[in-house]
Amino acid sequence: MRLTKLFGKTQREIPAEADTISHQLLLRTGMVNQVTAGVYTIMPLAWRSLKKIENIVRDEMNKADGQEITMPVLQPLELWQKSGRAEILGKTLFTFNDRREHSLILGPTHEEVVTELAARHVQSYRDLPLMVYQIQTKFRDEPRPRAGLVRLREFVMKDLYSFDVDEAGVEISYQKMLQAYENIYKRCGLKAIIVEADSGAIGGKFSHEFMLPTESGEDTVISCPKCGYTANAEKAVFNKGATKSDPPAAIEEVATPGRKTIEELEAFLKISARQTLKAVFYMADNKFVFVVIRGDLLVNEIKLKNALHCQELRLATDAEVKEQGIVAGSASPVGLKGIMVVADDSVNSGTNFIAGGNKPDLHIKNVNYPRDFHADIVADIGLAEAGSRCAKCNSKFGAVRGIEVGHIFVLGTIYSTKLGANYIDAAGVSHPIVMGCYGLGLSRLLAAAIEQHHDDKGIIWPMPIAPYQVYLCPLYREGTKVAETAEKINAELEAAGLEVLFDDRLESPGIKFNDADLYGIPLRITISPRTLEKNSVEVKWRAEKEAKIMPIEGIASVIKQMVSEKL
Repeated sequence: MRLTKLFGKTQREIPAEADTISHQLLLRTGMVNQVTAGVYTIMPLAWRSLKKIENIVRDEMNKADGQEITMPVLQPLELWQKSGRAEILGKTLFTFNDRREHSLILGPTHEEVVTELAARHVQSYRDLPLMVYQIQTKFRDEPRPRAGLVRLREFVMKDLYSFDVDEAGVEISYQKMLQAYENIYKRCGLKAIIVEADSGAIGGKFSHEFMLPTESGEDTVISCPKCGYTANAEKAVFNKGATKSDPPAAIEEVATPGRKTIEELEAFLKISARQTLKAVFYMADNKFVFVVIRGDLLVNEIKLKNALHCQELRLATDAEVKEQGIVAGSASPVGLKGIMVVADDSVNSGTNFIAGGNKPDLHIKNVNYPRDFHADIVADIGLAEAGSRCAKCNSKFGAVRGIEVGHIFVLGTIYSTKLGANYIDAAGVSHPIVMGCYGLGLSRLLAAAIEQHHDDKGIIWPMPIAPYQVYLCPLYREGTKVAETAEKINAELEAAGLEVLFDDRLESPGIKFNDADLYGIPLRITISPRTLEKNSVEVKWRAEKEAKIMPIEGIASVIKQMVSEKL
């Protein structure tokens, strides 16, 4: 491809709307064009990389016994109502009525459709196990699309679904996919880590995410350096430790003028935050919820949402708190009536806590659960952080930011039971099919690759997913043979099967080198009057500082060998 013919132009300035490195670089290289929030046109360079990722994914799915199909983007809303997910996903679904007033959605995922497909075509245990997958555009009305291709409303995803006769069978399918995903990231030249994850709106018995560590990641990955336990912070369990366990004492009021925060109480009463109970207020599906947790801990809103089985969860506003008659800064569940209370299990980690007195400038000592207050739900709703203690070995957790680039689930029979996907065993008895689902966002993986592989000059593509393998950069000067030599080398490289981005522009060396670094093509070949004096070219890896001078003769075979070693 000649650069003068390439559709898409580079930008020198960092776009104001771009809040992550990958978003900035995708826009600056002209690889994507925003149509509206969370919706992008994929331009030729990015499309080439996306197709390479797709081919790697397809190859690994086929090797793992997956069969490729294409399911419809349009799905009847009644299918989702039947599974119960229409209400769960709510506003995330793009819904509309056709001319016959039938309610349809644009598919955000395909569990319902594929389960109905299995119900029609799987009859006997002899039809199982079965794996089918597709690579297709999905649609989700994200409330806050961000980071370019990381969180979109329209995106490309591979979703595979497994069907088995029992739990042992789905475990085999799950392990196949686990290995296939590891192979995909390795073949793409990316470093991914596997973490225990929350199953979210998909549901199921358990799940794992694949995270690419990067500072701009949306997720926090918690890990134990000693025993290897790794989980998304949304899912991670940890040892919350115990506080003093003296015999329960009688409640005692204490004046705390102007002290509303845990930090202010610590300083005023000369106590540890671990000895306090903290109140946090939420609205869950428009219902007020009073959350109580030990003062040194944070609320994990994903765990809380799961405990409440609600669709929408947010912090209550000051007005909503006041409407309930609650005194913010001095609130506790002691004596509370008519309001749902959710308590973190840390309320059982000690005795004689200090909590709000439900009056301005007042707290109470020696609060104990369940003696002094009632909780409708007691559950682990604490957020693990760096420095939290591992529940398995009590070592301190480390934490890194990461981007989720894959998520796999054991679904069990939650969909097959609701949608009637059964099989007949050898004895003629009907059973629900045991399912798994396995998602991988291709467009997100493209962005995550840039987040993981870049420097202050631009992208550094891993060779397997680079849009082109070689950047041919002639430095033209009138009266020299640079142009003639460049054309000859370009023809030889392409004849050798190499993918070449030929910078045939009449631009200065500075502009060409800057663009070469910005585009991030793995290997650059520079032809200049100076190198031609020695019948040579300059060869430089994008990821390395030093260049090498190599003879022109036989250069195509040398470059082909260099490229093949990186694939």
